[in-house]
Parts: sequence; structure tokens; C-alpha cells
Amino acid sequence: MPSSVQLFRDQKYHELKEQCIQQRRLFEDPEFPASDGSLFYQSAPPRKVEWKRPKDLCEDPHLFVNGISSHDLHQGTLGNCWFVAACSCLALRKCLWQKVIPDFSEQEWDPKTPEKYAGIFRFRFWCFGEWIEVVVDDLLPTMDGRLIYCHSNVENEFWSALLEKAYAKLAGSYEALDGGSAADAIVDFTGAVAESIDLAQGKYGEIISEQMKLFEDLMKVHRRGGLISCSIAVSSGRASEVETEMGLVVGHAYSVTAIRKLRLGERLVFSFKAEKLFMIRLRNPWGKKEWSGAWSDNSEEWKKVSDSERKSLGLVLENDGEFWMTFEDWCKNFTDVDVCRIVNTSYFSIHKTWEKKMMHGAWTKNSEPLLNRSGGCFDNRETFLQNPQYIFDVKKTEDKVLVSLQQEDRRKYKKEGRGDSIPIGFEIFKVEDNRSYRLHKLTVQERAATSPYINTRTVFLKRILQQGRYVLIPTTYHPGITTKFILRLFTDVPSKLRELKADKPKMTCWSLLCGYPRRVTQIKVHSAEGLQKQDRSGGADPYVLVKCENQSMRSPVQHDTTSPVFNTQVIFYKKNIDSPITIQVWNSNILCDQLLGQAMLAASPNDPREQQTLQLRGRGGREAAEVPGHITIKVFSSDDLAEL
Repeated sequence: MPSSVQLFRDQKYHELKEQCIQQRRLFEDPEFPASDGSLFYQSAPPRKVEWKRPKDLCEDPHLFVNGISSHDLHQGTLGNCWFVAACSCLALRKCLWQKVIPDFSEQEWDPKTPEKYAGIFRFRFWCFGEWIEVVVDDLLPTMDGRLIYCHSNVENEFWSALLEKAYAKLAGSYEALDGGSAADAIVDFTGAVAESIDLAQGKYGEIISEQMKLFEDLMKVHRRGGLISCSIAVSSGRASEVETEMGLVVGHAYSVTAIRKLRLGERLVFSFKAEKLFMIRLRNPWGKKEWSGAWSDNSEEWKKVSDSERKSLGLVLENDGEFWMTFEDWCKNFTDVDVCRIVNTSYFSIHKTWEKKMMHGAWTKNSEPLLNRSGGCFDNRETFLQNPQYIFDVKKTEDKVLVSLQQEDRRKYKKEGRGDSIPIGFEIFKVEDNRSYRLHKLTVQERAATSPYINTRTVFLKRILQQGRYVLIPTTYHPGITTKFILRLFTDVPSKLRELKADKPKMTCWSLLCGYPRRVTQIKVHSAEGLQKQDRSGGADPYVLVKCENQSMRSPVQHDTTSPVFNTQVIFYKKNIDSPITIQVWNSNILCDQLLGQAMLAASPNDPREQQTLQLRGRGGREAAEVPGHITIKVFSSDDLAEL
């Protein structure tokens, strides 16, 4: 059950239902009336639409007939096969659809107590980070006594038509649902993390190793409760809704209902020249028109499979819109896949548990550069860092990180002609291990990851990052565009994700007493070489320690080497500009660490900013005796605290 639920248009289901029962009337929703304004904003239906209640369409209406199933749905005249495909996916997971249709047994028609039926229903959707409850009446659009939009293949089952009405209310009208993404609807049903995969671009139909990796990944997603849909992109040679020679429909969303490895007996290994077949089962929201290639319902291949195998796969030999394909054929025939991961954050689970952090943010415009938060993508070098910035830590030696950036749903702006999603994406930089203020110039930082930039509602990235501190910068592709977003980050151990808001240290009363920083210095210690050998094998276990005034930062230990690569970044805000910065190289020992040498820097703004190699010296000042080894560093200093 969602922990806290917001009410759409502040409509309270139980209060409204009770009022209707007391007044012995059926609910009519003033917020989404049975009128043309709820149907369309531009393209009127070809004929007059009549709004009818389920009791006017059949004798014994029900929310569900014989439970809920992915076979329940048919699309109707609206171009929202993506919504129907998402519903088909949802129907496969009881734990998910029960969140969307709360207290479904209480909402069901009860023929024994017809006086308690009030013609009111409620559904819940995950909108921009929170669950929203939407109330609707049961007046549905019809022509000639038939539902014109989403409907069940059983005439007295209405869950899909009522769910679609609630979703249309959220979007502003039924027409606002014409054309969309199955991934968006699945996210709205579940709060899942959506990822879009381009099968053609990734060459999954050609490279078998990539194909097998994708199969294992999708099978894991499906097994762990995730939802998957796919489609064939419209192109110059393929118009929308046209059927391919293999029976698939272009520009049409299919739901994935099963992914299996099919084990073949000895008899079949000879026939198929393989011990296992990698299979995927799909459903067409139209409820008909199926794949006609290998492993289609009436193919020669199935005739070679035993009855027990057919039973375990749940094979149905009829034109019901559901069919099997080999995974290889699927990769070659489809172009786009939407994968919606239900990321497990529960500690009471047999599966991997992720640590989740979610931030709400916005791209906003301001003529003052330090206040502007709409700088555009990395190509806009002058303004790129004028975007929201978020910092997080990778605590392990390396960690798999999932990032989801989602912009606000723009369907509600379709009436004004602004309904298309904005191209968005993000960059991740490895930064100084002690950074706690906004980035103003990219100098020593490493570009660790770049998401794709696409005009979809959600952009997703999965990446393995090394230990350290990172700044994530979400952006619109073009500068000066304003909209809201949510950022979700999943890691193995807590990441401490937070927004960087301050440009430099804050001036406080203590600053007057203790002093305020006058200079900022960035240092990157790249590597060391020629260090003194410390053990019999001729190696050492060095680490670097960088000190400035009363601050210090230490790198991880590099094992068994006299030429370590540290790539350690630090930043210091100095109160006394004459205080030197000391870079020490130590050898890690069990009992007592040993200093291998050090270098001291004045770190003046006039110092060279190119990479430099320094001789290590012993304890003492800059004139101390030389010791074996050099360090390679880069140093940037400025008396403008908001420059670096």
C-alpha cells in the first residue's frame, strides 16, 4: 500500500460515495464531465458520442470477470496501444495492479446490495514521485451502444475502461492519450525505473554476445517483477499501423508476457541443433494479428515440442494476439524496447537490495549567472555549469549505480500545443574527494558518464563507478528551457545524494573571529614513480596525504607498486594565502606507516596550471634533502572563491 496518497483535485472518494448513497443518486464527476471537453481538445470523433453507464451496456456489469488477465484488453479507436500494452503488463503482476486499483473487492458491483452502488470508482497513479488518487464516475463514451475506447473482451467487464477514464482525466482528456509511451504508463502505474533500448543501434540482432547479455538482463527484470514492452519504429519505408510480411504491426506497442529458456530433449537437440532455445512471448493489444514466422502458433517448430513442454510454457494455439518468438528473431524484427525495473529497496528480500535517493528539482532561468539553473547540455561550455548540481559518494572500491532522470509529464499541455517532452540528459563527473560547493570551472575533474540526450519523459543510465565523490548535472539539451524534474539514484551502499546550492563558504559571525577563506586551490595528484622499495619483493603499498592548514585528505592505498597511479583530487579554501600545501607519499604498514617523501607548494594563482612533476623530499621545508621518487600533479588556484 502506498505510504501517503495525494488526492487529485482534492476529491475524497469515501465522502463522495457516501453522499451519493444517502441521496440515492449515481455520481457525476464535475471535474471530468461527460462532455466533449473530456473527449478531445482538437480532433472530434467522427460521430456523436453517447456517455453510458455499464448498467446501460449490459445486464450484469463487473469490475473483473474471472479475475484480471493480460487477455482482458482491446484497444478501441484511440491511438493508445501503448496504454493498453502497459495495462497488459500490469495485469501480469497482482502486487502491482492492486496498488493501482485499491480495495478492488469493495469497488466491485454487488448484485445483493444494489443500493450501495454509487457509480464512483478510484484509481491510483505514481505521478512525479508520489501516489495520486483519481476519482471517476462510470459514464463511458460509446457509439451504437458499444465502448469506443479501451474495453474488455468480455462485454460485462469494465476495469480497463474505467482505468483508462481515470488516466484520461489525469492527462486532461481522452485525446491527450493519443500517441504515447508504454514505459511512461508503466511508470505511472508502478513507480518503476524506465529504460529505453534501441535494438537496431545496439546491434542486438547481429552481435550474439550482446544478444545473450540482453536476454539474461531482461529475464532477470521479468523474474523480479519488472515490466517490458516493445515496438517497431515508423520509418520512411514503414508507415504506422502497417503489417509486416511476418504479421507484426509497425508503430504498435506489444507487451512482453514471458521470457524463458526452453530446454530441448535429446530428440529435439538433433532437430534444432541446440540444447536450449531462448524464447520470448508477446501480446498484441488488438487481441489479434500475430507473428507468422518461426515458433508462431501453428508453426512446424511447435509440432516437434512435447506436450509437457507446451504445458510448462502455457502455449495457446489460437489467434488471441499472444505468441512466442525466438529471442534472436525478436531482436531482428523489433527496434525499440521499454524496460521498467521494479528496483527492490526492501531489506526483507531474497533479491539484491538497492539504496534509493530521490530529489525534486527544476531548471529555472535567471539573468544572473550564479543564480541561473538552465544552462543546457555540455556543448554549451559557457553556461553548462549553470544547471542544478547534485553530489554523491561511491563508498565501495566500485559500485553499480542506476540513475533515472524524469521530467514532468507534459501531456496536460497538449491543448496549448506544448505537449512534447523536452530533450534531457545528464553528465556525471568524478570530483575532488572533499568538494562541498558548486562546480564553476572544469579543470581536474574527470567526465565519468554521459547519458543519452532524448526527448523522452525519462532518461536512464546504468554504470559501474569507482570509489570517490561525484557531481551529477541534469540538463535540458538547449539552454534557457524551464521545467521540473525528479532525479532517482540507486546504489549498493548509501550515497548521501544531495544538491549543491552554495557557490563558496558562507560568511558567518565566526568568520569575523576565525577568519574567512581568501584563496581556493584545486590539486590533482596523478601519480608517483621511482619510490623507494619497501619489501623483499621490491614493491610498496603507497598512499598520498594532502594537507593544507588544518585540513587533510587521504587517497586509497595502491598495493605492491613503486609507481602508483592515484588520480586523487582535493580542493582547499585557505584563510592564510601564505600557508603552503603539503603533498606526502606514505607507505602503508601493519604497525606504523612510513613517510616516503613529500613536496610543498605555495599554490599561488600565478603558478603554472599545466601538469608538473616534482621531486620528493624528506621532512622539513622546501630545501629538505631529496629522496627517491617524483610525483606528477596539476594545481589550480584563484583568489575568486567562485571561480573553480
